[in-house]
Amino acid sequence: MTRSARRTRRTLQVAGAGAAALLALSACSSSDDSSSSKSDSSASASPKMSGTVTVFAAASLQESFTTLGKEFEKANPGTKVTFNFGGSDTLAASITGGAPADVFAAASPKTMAIVTDKKDAVGTPATFVRNQLEIATLPGNPDKVTSLKDLTKSSLKVVLCDKTVPCGAAAQKALTASKLKLTPVSYEADVKSALTKVELKEADAAVVYKTDVHAAGSKVQGVEFPESANAINDYPIVLLKNAPNAVAAKAFIALVQSAEGQKVLSAAGFLKP
Repeated sequence: MTRSARRTRRTLQVAGAGAAALLALSACSSSDDSSSSKSDSSASASPKMSGTVTVFAAASLQESFTTLGKEFEKANPGTKVTFNFGGSDTLAASITGGAPADVFAAASPKTMAIVTDKKDAVGTPATFVRNQLEIATLPGNPDKVTSLKDLTKSSLKVVLCDKTVPCGAAAQKALTASKLKLTPVSYEADVKSALTKVELKEADAAVVYKTDVHAAGSKVQGVEFPESANAINDYPIVLLKNAPNAVAAKAFIALVQSAEGQKVLSAAGFLKP
């Protein structure tokens, strides 16, 4: 083999080794990029939701929250939303007493404070809607109730929510502001119980929320009164400290606060926060 041939062969060998090295480096880089991409994708992916979300909510939220619960389950297969509706004060006492729950939605900041004062909530409760009082009368309003003052007539059987629950506290605030004294035939544990008395014709009228009159449809007739503007309740919602399903609970709260959730609540008669 001539000197020239040997030189050409050596040059080809060096070039081939260099190309092989470049290919190996490229493959390694591609592998690293792919691994990095997978890692980034994994880090940004939301955790999959499953299991039950337990929501303690004021009785006046029953219809709208039930609707939102079904929407949540449909959007998140494998989840289930269960509700405990009742007077906010009773629900708050259950939570501070250790009842397992993920979310608390109260009908007033005062009842929410029962939970937050005991450090049983995560973060600061957020107001998601407001609600206003209305008088519920028998269909057709046979007693011609047109004002809060009309409820003081001795001939009328009137029902109020208990003073410890938000709807009762708001009613008392409106009565006090109007300098009116009203002695009801009964104080009920929550707003739904007060409304039911009228629906069953066991009472002539009740002071409840506009949302409850709306939900009752033709079973009652609503009468607005101006004093209610001075007793509007803010509704706060919060994630609970020992939530068994915190991930799904946060997602449910987000739904309530979303445009979609607000649309459902507005349709039920709630006011914007």
